[in-house]
Amino acid sequence: MAPTATRTGQWLPYTAAVIAGLVVIAGAFVFVRQREAGCATTLQVNSSTEKAALLVDLAERYNRSDRSIAGGGCAQVHVSALNSGKATEALATDWTHTGLPQPQVWLPTSSLWTGQLRLLDEAAGRELQTPDHYPSIANSPLVIAMPQPKAELVRKRGELGWGEILGLSGRDGWTDFGKPEWGRFTFGKDNPNLSTSGLAATIATYYAAVQRASDLTRSDLAEPAVTQFVRRIEANVSHYSDDSVDLLRSLAEADLAGGAASTDDMSAIVLQEELVDLYNTGALSPRQDGQERGRRPNVPLVAVHPKEGTFNLDHPFVVLPTADKRQRAAATDFQKFLTEGAQQESFARLGFRDHERRASAELLASVGAEPSGGLSYFEPPAPEVVGAMLDGWRTLRKKANILITLDTSGSMQAKVGTRTRFQVAATAAGKGLALLNAEDRVGLWSFSSETKQHPKSPYREEVPLGGFDQTRINNKIAGLQVVGDTALYATVRAAHRELLDRYDPQRINAIVVLTDGKNEYSKDNDLARLLAEVALDPRRPVKVFCIAFDRDSDFATLDRIAKASSGKAFDATDPAKIDEAFVKLVSSF
Repeated sequence: MAPTATRTGQWLPYTAAVIAGLVVIAGAFVFVRQREAGCATTLQVNSSTEKAALLVDLAERYNRSDRSIAGGGCAQVHVSALNSGKATEALATDWTHTGLPQPQVWLPTSSLWTGQLRLLDEAAGRELQTPDHYPSIANSPLVIAMPQPKAELVRKRGELGWGEILGLSGRDGWTDFGKPEWGRFTFGKDNPNLSTSGLAATIATYYAAVQRASDLTRSDLAEPAVTQFVRRIEANVSHYSDDSVDLLRSLAEADLAGGAASTDDMSAIVLQEELVDLYNTGALSPRQDGQERGRRPNVPLVAVHPKEGTFNLDHPFVVLPTADKRQRAAATDFQKFLTEGAQQESFARLGFRDHERRASAELLASVGAEPSGGLSYFEPPAPEVVGAMLDGWRTLRKKANILITLDTSGSMQAKVGTRTRFQVAATAAGKGLALLNAEDRVGLWSFSSETKQHPKSPYREEVPLGGFDQTRINNKIAGLQVVGDTALYATVRAAHRELLDRYDPQRINAIVVLTDGKNEYSKDNDLARLLAEVALDPRRPVKVFCIAFDRDSDFATLDRIAKASSGKAFDATDPAKIDEAFVKLVSSF
């Protein structure tokens, strides 16, 4: 059954708002070279971002070769990059908005995206761009990555399933394993609307709930036992990430610094196996100039494979209808080239399994051995089922307590084009609020310094933390006055105390700080004390998420505050990126 217009529209806020920001990133991957004499055929390839740098190198290798295509002559391959979800939306709407060359070949992370593009094409009543099944150029199964001591303890229990691992009893989870000092059990997971691994993890959870490896149906999704199972898993999420790579980079940095990890409250992270290898081999660790990789972490991650099976990210090679006859011949040859031994070895060095799902000995030595009988895989659900699953996830995902603190200091009157900084921030906040769940609890504070209108405190409660009322919050923001200095530290400190007082263990508890500046409040300028106060308490985690949306913002300090609490700072110092930052921020809840 094709999705309705409403269903199609629900994808747009998550994707269209960030395409403009991603174009800048993607442009860095574009490989441009002069056509060599006699190579009249040009093949534009768009790759998902996690393998794009490798594809650029492999395209250059291909272009230097003496290969010829069917019908004679040779081809030049050019590679650009875009996140799979964003590429799906761009192919379904208007690719020119990306600023990238129109591709004839698309290399997403998973065939899940070719299915979603098929749904979008059906809904629009146009020719299907991805009607078939496509060959893989590499593979990476979904795993539950755990720090080695925790993984070894879990493995001693024998074969465990998704529910037995990720459904451990939250706060008392490790007590059952004889390790009460490890406290609660929570795990990290990407938002499935933005991330392939997050989407695959959600699908795997549903398969575990129905205790099958194939033929998941829409009626399965509505079964009370299934929704209860999925809700129990989601209840243990620490917070939803917009990017597993960023999460692992923070973990590696903390590990090598010898301090508490920024993911201290996480017992596991659900992600693709390839990223576990990159983490363990130092590819995601801080590095010195000229180094290809950093130092290996002190505590490696181990890939745990649930007994029911897992989902495979198959990296399909998709030839699009935009390819003409010569480009299709070039695509056929390039696909063959990518699956040959030398190129497959290059994929293996990045932690991928080969195009037939075989793992190298080096990969298994890095991430941990797979089950003695090998891995079993879930079959991809029908695209219609995946769409229904995403619709239902908004209801089943873990809810949040969110206290938004909005900078109303005088500097917010500065102009960004024809609008003030405050107007830009207010517009972006309104778009971000529209993506929250109706069952979230949201409050709003404004902050600057003491003013004539508000002489008692530099921060003010505008909307109490409670049931989410988007209209009320938007109206309150529209009526705020912009005056005074920036009492950043005092506001974060007070907001943190407020959320500790209002802490809800069944929810993600988070502070959102939106500012264009740095601390200008002499009554509270002790950053060291603030960092100590907001430092993550794994028993009652309150996380701080910051958006620095102007070049005057002290992003380095905001990043330190966020990391101390196991939150994240988003750099929107280019005002054009503020919408993207809000979408990524909201994906954490």
